[in-house]
Amino acid sequence: MRVLSFAAVAAGSVVASIVTLAVAQAGVPEAQVSRLGGDLTPVGAEKAGNADGSIPEWTGGLTSVPSNVSFRGDGHYPDPFSADPILMTIDKSNAAAHEALLTPGQKAMLAAYPDYKLNVYQSRRTCAYPQAVYDATKKNASSASLAGGGDSLSGVLMGVPFAIPNDAYEIVWNHNLRYRGYKMARTFASAVPTRGGTFTPIIVQDEAIFDYASPANTSFDQLKNVSLRYIQQTTAPARRSGQLLLVHETMDPKLDERRSWQYTTGNTNSAPRVQRTSAVAYDNPQIYSDAMSTADNFDVFSGPLDHYNWTVLGKEERLTAYNSYKISSPTLKYTDVVKAGHLNQDLIRYEKHRVWAVEAKLKPTERHVYSRRVAYFDEDGGNMVGGELYDARGGLWRVQEAQIIQYYDVPTCFNASDVVYDLAEGRYVVQNLKNEEPGINFKADGLKDSMFVPEELRRRITRR
Repeated sequence: MRVLSFAAVAAGSVVASIVTLAVAQAGVPEAQVSRLGGDLTPVGAEKAGNADGSIPEWTGGLTSVPSNVSFRGDGHYPDPFSADPILMTIDKSNAAAHEALLTPGQKAMLAAYPDYKLNVYQSRRTCAYPQAVYDATKKNASSASLAGGGDSLSGVLMGVPFAIPNDAYEIVWNHNLRYRGYKMARTFASAVPTRGGTFTPIIVQDEAIFDYASPANTSFDQLKNVSLRYIQQTTAPARRSGQLLLVHETMDPKLDERRSWQYTTGNTNSAPRVQRTSAVAYDNPQIYSDAMSTADNFDVFSGPLDHYNWTVLGKEERLTAYNSYKISSPTLKYTDVVKAGHLNQDLIRYEKHRVWAVEAKLKPTERHVYSRRVAYFDEDGGNMVGGELYDARGGLWRVQEAQIIQYYDVPTCFNASDVVYDLAEGRYVVQNLKNEEPGINFKADGLKDSMFVPEELRRRITRR
């Protein structure tokens, strides 16, 4: 049995010593479970702030529409903190003075682009979830179990799988299964600008049923190894319009790989048809990324953990793109957001937060374009908020960033948009922009199980 290390969390502080636990251990002791809602938040974060007060105490998060915004329920979320002043701006000239707060990826971006900067604001711990998620999280803490060397799990439903993580695998699972509502639909844009900054937005409509979060489930076995079902349709530009993708996200790769079906227009070699594909996984180029990103970079990280050995580097205080509502504002055009070299940094809010730093090293028996990954997971929401991706020779190749917001009417928090910067190409791909689109719908009750089957792709083809 493989043994992994983790950085343990004591009440209100990080224990510097490293201890070891077996991957197959199920749950945590009741004395630890009882801390949830006590000195730990209901999802396992340290409730207390940090020593100098720059990270505040978690006091419940943002669980309803703030009184200072005009929220219309149209899928766009006005910024409740628009009046907050910038506390400081970090750029190339003063980066060294703030080195301890910067990730290697942020340092690389500051070094590569003279106009790159981070506007730092007051830290606000807004992440919060419904009570049902908190209740499920507490149950999971006692019953959750890893198997397959950390590559699969069981004994969990709806809530955070591992609120008090024992190792890196559990931290990554917390991201993969984080709560994003039950049924969701949205329209978003992706862009891959040239070095000069020109781009054509790719418009996508997608729908998802997060089976893991279904209120009807009473046991893990009911999931039948599927955590979510996802369907995607490209509507613009014209040369891509009509492309369709269906994915059933599986949890145990040894039982079944990610199931996906694809319909691609404009194929001159064969008649258009719906076909099963394995190209939507691991290091295959992500759809509409112009090879700037891999399939497992979708949603910052998604898919199986089995190609890597994962270890915890520690819990750190870092600057993250948090409560970054401004970049999603419907008052902006995509040309306001997407610029040459990087996103418009004046639209991104950075705050200091505690994150788990996790390292993944490629197994000698596996193949992937990334030989090593470092990922940062926010303690309050479990979201992967950033990361570094290394090439086969060990050089820093790509930098990831997720712009997190609290969807206060649900409530839930996750990335409103995310970006992969390719340092070698001097270009990037940004996903999930919704400025010029209807936005996101967390009440997509019209989604039915019968829609998430290959036949649905065929029905959509014939309806066009």
